[in-house]
Amino acid sequence: VLPHEDMIAAEYGASRNTVRQALDLLRAEQLVERQPGVGTVVVCRKYPHALDRLMGLAETLHAHGRVTNEVRTISPVAAPAPVADRLRLPPGVEVLYVERLRRLDGLPLSLDLTYIPMDIGLPLLDADLENNDIFRLIEKTAQQPLGTAEVTLEAVNADAHSAAVLQAPRGTAVLMLERLTHLADGCPVDLEFIRFRGDRITMRGLLRRTL
Repeated sequence: VLPHEDMIAAEYGASRNTVRQALDLLRAEQLVERQPGVGTVVVCRKYPHALDRLMGLAETLHAHGRVTNEVRTISPVAAPAPVADRLRLPPGVEVLYVERLRRLDGLPLSLDLTYIPMDIGLPLLDADLENNDIFRLIEKTAQQPLGTAEVTLEAVNADAHSAAVLQAPRGTAVLMLERLTHLADGCPVDLEFIRFRGDRITMRGLLRRTL
């Protein structure tokens, strides 16, 4: 339960009207709600995303609800130089570009920008990407399992496009996960740039000390 508006105003040296406006914004974002006889309470729930296993979002969050994908863009594009380099492809070669908004029970969680070599990506043009993780489809097309992934995680400010799609305030902090996934034979097959709403996802992992 949040403190009374007067207490928040006194603590931060703000007017009561300013505090009310801030709480209205939080209610609009469904982060807090007013409960009769209780006051204003935090309602936002964070969902755990494992960093120690290579899994798609639907596989990771299957116990918490249904993950759906809004495919906003899917098209062959000329690979930008950094993308071609990471996927070990010639500069300018065509790759499949996929942009998806991922939701959990209708709640926006992440905006995924994915680049896939065309030999694997071409069959995905006709696949049901709205109800399936790309990882499973890649394994089916490649006829071998995924192996390893290189992951980088950092906090960034949401650009105008990301903020609008994720229904988050512009400039808010989001978790940006860059993941380069390889097949079991070591071939890079999927380069993703994923922007997670930091107020809805928490990253967890089990690390073992080795010397």
